[in-house]
Amino acid sequence: MSEKAIKPFEPKILAFLCNWCAYAGADLAGISRFQYPPNIRVIRVMCSGRVDPVFILEGFMAGFDGVMILGCHPGDCHYLSGNYQCENRIRSTEKLFRLAGFNQERVCLDWVSAGEGQRFAELVDQFVNKIKGLDSLRINEFLLRQLQAIKGVLEGERFRWLMGKGQELVEKGNVYGEKVSQEEFDEVVNEACTSEYWKNMIPLTLKEAPLTTEEIAKNLGIDVKNVYSYIVELLGENSLGYAPGHGNTPKYIAMR
Repeated sequence: MSEKAIKPFEPKILAFLCNWCAYAGADLAGISRFQYPPNIRVIRVMCSGRVDPVFILEGFMAGFDGVMILGCHPGDCHYLSGNYQCENRIRSTEKLFRLAGFNQERVCLDWVSAGEGQRFAELVDQFVNKIKGLDSLRINEFLLRQLQAIKGVLEGERFRWLMGKGQELVEKGNVYGEKVSQEEFDEVVNEACTSEYWKNMIPLTLKEAPLTTEEIAKNLGIDVKNVYSYIVELLGENSLGYAPGHGNTPKYIAMR
């Protein structure tokens, strides 16, 4: 009895295409019969700025191996600044991927005009081949927890406020006309991403079993002093509570 032939890995790619440029470019690729892999599943959006980073996380958790976001070239956005807003959000999301050790190469952000059918086909071909090299995204329990933590940051008020106000603070300043440099703003975003990520990871970790501060630090591989700081904030937000019956060494439980 002969062995069954092993099928080559064919990645599943979720693609968000801007209606005015990238989607039209994809249409041109089809009309022009440019060849590209049939691995993508397309969602048409009116603007790349409509792509919430949470959509990317949901795509991965739904079983996709990679996510593409293709919009108008910078300066050509139908809604003026939608693609700039998209780029800012995706670049900030990549900071979270790096923090979690998640391969950010599984996300592709690029630009395609309505007349660039050949470019669209080439981008899809290149990305599919890249994902083939990375292999299938296997969602184990720890990776799922990481993705849930990243999603929690992206859905949080702090991240959304920074993404909504960042460009305005850098370009126009606050109500007093005081501007923030791009470097200063990037530093604030980095700090926010770091603290909010671990503040989401800690309750998710404690859903398995109550842990002490030192055990949390060892489990997550971060400094115990930082864990103390996050725990104080989480207790104040009623996201953590004390597990009963642990004497002078408190253990914590998740309250959400």
